[in-house]
Amino acid sequence: MAGVGDAAAPGEGGGGGADGPQRDGRGEAEQPGGGGGGHGPPPAPQHTETLGFYESDRRRERRRSRAELSLLRFLSAELTRGYFLEHNEAKYTERRERVYTCMRIPRELEKLMVFGIFLCLDAFLYVFTLLPLRVFLALFRLFTLPCYGLRDRRLLQPAQVCDILKGVILVICYFMMHYVDYSMMYHLIRGQSVIKLYIIYNMLEVADRLFSSFGQDILDALYWTATEPKERKRAHIGVIPHFFMAVLYVFLHAILIMVQATTLNVAFNSHNKSLLTIMMSNNFVEIKGSVFKKFEKNNLFQMSNSDIKERFTNYVLLLIVCLRNMEQFSWNPDHLWVLFPDVCMVIASETAVDIVKHAFITKFNDITADVYSEYRASLAFDLVSSRQKNAYTDYSDSVARRMGFIPLPLAVLLIRVVTSSIKVQGILSYACVILFYFGLISLKVLNSIVLLGKSCQYVKEAKMEEKLFTPPPASTSGKPPHKSQNKCKPSQSTEENLSASVTSQPVHPKENVIPLLVTSSSDQFLTTPDGDEKDITQESSELKHRSSKKDLLEVDRFTICGNRID
Repeated sequence: MAGVGDAAAPGEGGGGGADGPQRDGRGEAEQPGGGGGGHGPPPAPQHTETLGFYESDRRRERRRSRAELSLLRFLSAELTRGYFLEHNEAKYTERRERVYTCMRIPRELEKLMVFGIFLCLDAFLYVFTLLPLRVFLALFRLFTLPCYGLRDRRLLQPAQVCDILKGVILVICYFMMHYVDYSMMYHLIRGQSVIKLYIIYNMLEVADRLFSSFGQDILDALYWTATEPKERKRAHIGVIPHFFMAVLYVFLHAILIMVQATTLNVAFNSHNKSLLTIMMSNNFVEIKGSVFKKFEKNNLFQMSNSDIKERFTNYVLLLIVCLRNMEQFSWNPDHLWVLFPDVCMVIASETAVDIVKHAFITKFNDITADVYSEYRASLAFDLVSSRQKNAYTDYSDSVARRMGFIPLPLAVLLIRVVTSSIKVQGILSYACVILFYFGLISLKVLNSIVLLGKSCQYVKEAKMEEKLFTPPPASTSGKPPHKSQNKCKPSQSTEENLSASVTSQPVHPKENVIPLLVTSSSDQFLTTPDGDEKDITQESSELKHRSSKKDLLEVDRFTICGNRID
């Protein structure tokens, strides 16, 4: 029995030995690192068995994915996939507003252009209509003053002195222009090649801007030298040298504009119109030079004023070309219709270039279309303030500083062309001239009334009425104010210095106060603070911080060329 038990034991043990490894394997699979003392080898057979199982699953997935990546499924996905724009609502709303802004630019820009052109027309008509009358009244006062006695220290008021100077400059330059032969200049320019004429026209445009920039400074220096109080220490070269400089400037600038008009006349009369096409394509080159630059609001205001001046000057040049051509064809009205398509083409190209240029500048610099209403209000502010009793400057000079439009050279050239093209003979002809002069006066007065009404409306809409009565910073006889006064009211003086502009109106001056030179606001922010202000570090830091943001009323046309507005 014991032997059987012993014999069976190995059999059971063998059977157990056969099942033992499976059980042990399962046990080890269930509890790796468990029982048996925990000293068994790592479960390598488990990974060997399961690796094949996992590899088979991956192969099945690969086969399934390859079956799904068919051309039809790709096309159906491309045709049926969707997206939701509201997930990026702010971006698309901004893009839509940019489109609306570009659509509003032509309307708002042309509003500004029309208003600015009529401002230039008002300043231009002033030279032909009211300036001769003002010169006559000033001369009448000068000649009749001994009869009434010297009741005032001044023989003439400063405005009357400036009017007489303007009239004398016009007369002298008009007689000097008689020595310039227009016909010889026309044939000399016509004999040049097309490329030469194209280069000449571009050079003339650059020279015109340079002359306008320096010319207004020459005229302002003459006016101030002639009207400066005599009690002050003399710090100038005298009135006569300034007067000759002004006459020379007006004469040279008038010749420059005459060459421009002659070149345009040659382009109109060319057979293949190639020169006219090249000159018009030059306007589109302007888009390349300005669209891809960074523009702030004040820089765009400067460009808008320049475009207004350029467009009005082109209208006057076209008028001169039509007058010269009509004279050559004995004032045949049929020839006017021959010139009409070319005139319309030049005007249309100029308008299209301005619209495209301003549309993309506002788009690239994130400027809204409402900024043009602010520009219009700033120009209207100049007009309203110049009509007040104690204005700092004449309105035509204000337009010249703001837009760079100086009417004197253009008026000299137009008078020269009209007098050489139209022959006045007989009493009836002189009567027609007198009626035409009264018609110009009526047009000037009507234009001024309409502009003044519109300007008051724009100023009220912009809420700029309080700036009309803002007094300038007070100082006597050119000396800086006392330090104690600055310490008492530092904030008030700072506010007045920053808010004062070329068109701000003063309080009624006292008798013992000597009047000062009133400069444009662009000159005010170019000047450095006085020595007393440097003692107050807080004020100087505030001035530096606040001067970085210029008001539109402080933007001058040409001083920005040397001082970039950031």
